[in-house]
Amino acid sequence: MIGISVGDANGVGPEILLRAYKAGKMTEDFIAIGDFSVLNYCNKLMQLDIPLNKINELSDFRKNSLNIYDLDLLQEDDISIGQLSEKTGFAALKYVEVATQLAINKLISALVTLPVNKEAIRKTNPDFSGHTGYIAAQCETTNYTMMLISDQLIVSHVSTHVSQIEAINNVKQDRIIDVIRLTDAALKKIGKRARIAVAGLNPHAGENNAFGEEDSKEISPAVKKTKDEGMDVTGPVPADTVFYQAIKGNFDAVVCMYHDQGHIPIKLLAFESAVNVTLGLPIVRTSVDHGTAFDIAYQGIASTESFVNAFNLARKLIPAD
Repeated sequence: MIGISVGDANGVGPEILLRAYKAGKMTEDFIAIGDFSVLNYCNKLMQLDIPLNKINELSDFRKNSLNIYDLDLLQEDDISIGQLSEKTGFAALKYVEVATQLAINKLISALVTLPVNKEAIRKTNPDFSGHTGYIAAQCETTNYTMMLISDQLIVSHVSTHVSQIEAINNVKQDRIIDVIRLTDAALKKIGKRARIAVAGLNPHAGENNAFGEEDSKEISPAVKKTKDEGMDVTGPVPADTVFYQAIKGNFDAVVCMYHDQGHIPIKLLAFESAVNVTLGLPIVRTSVDHGTAFDIAYQGIASTESFVNAFNLARKLIPAD
């Protein structure tokens, strides 16, 4: 059983879930975790006529219906389509919390998250920086990373939602080694050869310390250590060429030093189809790789491709036992 947190009620999450289900793009072994009232409202507004089943226990699951594990946090009057809302932000984070606990307790086999709005959540949780760190904290995990997967390119990250100054300070040998190891394991799990390129931090990967010493002092030793462990690792590779080499087939993934270094090429190549996977957790968690898209919510035009890909990848990653 897969659990799907439905995201911010004012964004595209509810409609993406309903439209993907209506189009027959999902197997039925899932529950939606959120508010029945929200999905019922979206279902009526968009005239989808999907049979919905409100459940409070997993034993209430009904076949041939979209089953909603109802948290009863929002009512129809709380929905303001396309608007920033403290109330829907709070509810969206609660959906994630409950879904994560269900996964930790093995009541669901995987978690797929639909988009939340960070600004809305920070109205009640000022320290919130994103799904990934929040879920990792719930799992009491410190060694984790974000991987973005598309047909053309796979990237993982040494750091993500931090300032650029902090990102540079996070380029440390031990952290890079951890991310390479997580990346290697994930690639092998999804059937890749695990040929990993490690992107340089500075222009031309530092060009022999002409443009900074981080590449030689932190990245190169990490590459050597993991190569000595038997991994197929190359780097540091200048960031202005590494993604070209990867999409040409020379590498299966690129370990990136900071958020935009990895996100920009992925979003350029696969904005509507890429999937976000959290590596290093004791649970399976995938996500869409896009935001709440308030500007197009409930209009029936938001792409369901990233969500469907995330759902299918979650099913693939569930351990066989």
